[in-house]
Amino acid sequence: MNDNALHTVEAQFREQIAAYCEANMVPGFVAGVYHAGEQVVVAHGTANIATGAPMLEDTGFLFGSVTKVLTTTLVLQQIDRGLLDLDAPVTKYLPEFALTTPGAADKILVRHLISHTNGIDADLFFPDAKGRDALKAYVDGLASNCGTLFEPGEQLSYSNGGMILAGRLLEVVTGLSFHDLLERDIYAPVGMRNSCTSAEQAILRGTAVGHFPDPETMAAKPTRMFMLPDTWGPAGATPIGTISDLLAFGRTHLAGGVSPSGTRVLSAESTALMQQVSYDMETPNVPPMGLGWVRYPFGDTTVLAMSGASPGGVSILFVLPEHDLVLAAFGNTPGAVVLQDQILQWLLSEHLGVQIPALVTESSQDIDLTPYVGTYRSNQLRIDISIVDGQLEERVTYEPADASQEGIFTEFVGGATAAPPQRYVPIRPGLFAPVGYPLESFDGYLRLLLVSYHDIRDGRAQFRNGGGRLTRRA
Repeated sequence: MNDNALHTVEAQFREQIAAYCEANMVPGFVAGVYHAGEQVVVAHGTANIATGAPMLEDTGFLFGSVTKVLTTTLVLQQIDRGLLDLDAPVTKYLPEFALTTPGAADKILVRHLISHTNGIDADLFFPDAKGRDALKAYVDGLASNCGTLFEPGEQLSYSNGGMILAGRLLEVVTGLSFHDLLERDIYAPVGMRNSCTSAEQAILRGTAVGHFPDPETMAAKPTRMFMLPDTWGPAGATPIGTISDLLAFGRTHLAGGVSPSGTRVLSAESTALMQQVSYDMETPNVPPMGLGWVRYPFGDTTVLAMSGASPGGVSILFVLPEHDLVLAAFGNTPGAVVLQDQILQWLLSEHLGVQIPALVTESSQDIDLTPYVGTYRSNQLRIDISIVDGQLEERVTYEPADASQEGIFTEFVGGATAAPPQRYVPIRPGLFAPVGYPLESFDGYLRLLLVSYHDIRDGRAQFRNGGGRLTRRA
């Protein structure tokens, strides 16, 4: 990338970010791109409207689920070192691991944890433990609180529980806490100099907080909970860092596991393995999964991606191996994910000249909707599907297991626990689009808003997939 191209990217970022943030009441946003040896970071707005602190190029933020690629890298490091085997049962290393479904834990392999194919039904399980034994407390809690959605390796469902279990596995085989291991084996060798794993460390430097729109005025209000419990560390609750740090991590995966400073972080074989397809649901709304990475196809170009929600914030990391490009961004309201998608698509089409094909081209009216009607469930979540005016209507209800989990979940989503009913129109059998979105809005990252149904038996779908997560017919 020459200086002129870099200047064009920087100018475009500044204009696009400012316009979106002003129009959509996003307090602050920071984004950076590395391309072919050049790098630029652009910051806009306010990091915390309670203090008025500005969002700067080196402002820290919660990585959220972007952490899952860091956790997966740690797992592959232990495989490189011979401490873990991808195809060994998890119970080989964690004999105490159990689920409420009898015998289910014994079938789950290490590979299933980091490819989101484990079937553990724990997506909203938030035990509130702190400190060195938090991950142990999480695993202990699975035995009495969480079952399975499907047989391991048979489906794909985005899995916080799998990643947290992987974090506990790492603690057992290395003897280090997840946080100490992250600092020793990722932050230090990658050169993530401004990254940490606790609010106590983050407060010593500039750190953004999340915000939620006020239901009445839509103006942004700061979150009342900075981060999720320590039990969710390996899934994304606790790691904090900067755009430059995430770009350095992305560059390490661009360079076959070698950090920008020249340090070997991961073997070339393991780095490549993370980027290969490990499971494909073969539906447009769920991109093929690697290990840790989600593989978004944009025509012939693959974008390795992971996004991360934190209370009132959203981060994203995109790695484009074919174009020697990394994009990282953070916005401090949930709606900033739309801007992240717009920036990615601008980089692809305008900067790189990649043709972005239409993912869905038309909706269909004459499709039998009855196979999809019914109630679908997963951990503490109920989705009721009915037919209204020739469309599917969804009603999502959160059913908390206890007051502690309800409190954490409520703060995580900004207060509301019941979404208004959402209508869907059919694209083709088993694939539906939310009403009110132009079809081209699904061409990029927001393809996750499409909903698919799977495993038709006796004329009824057994699974619903929304946002990469499965719920099972009750």
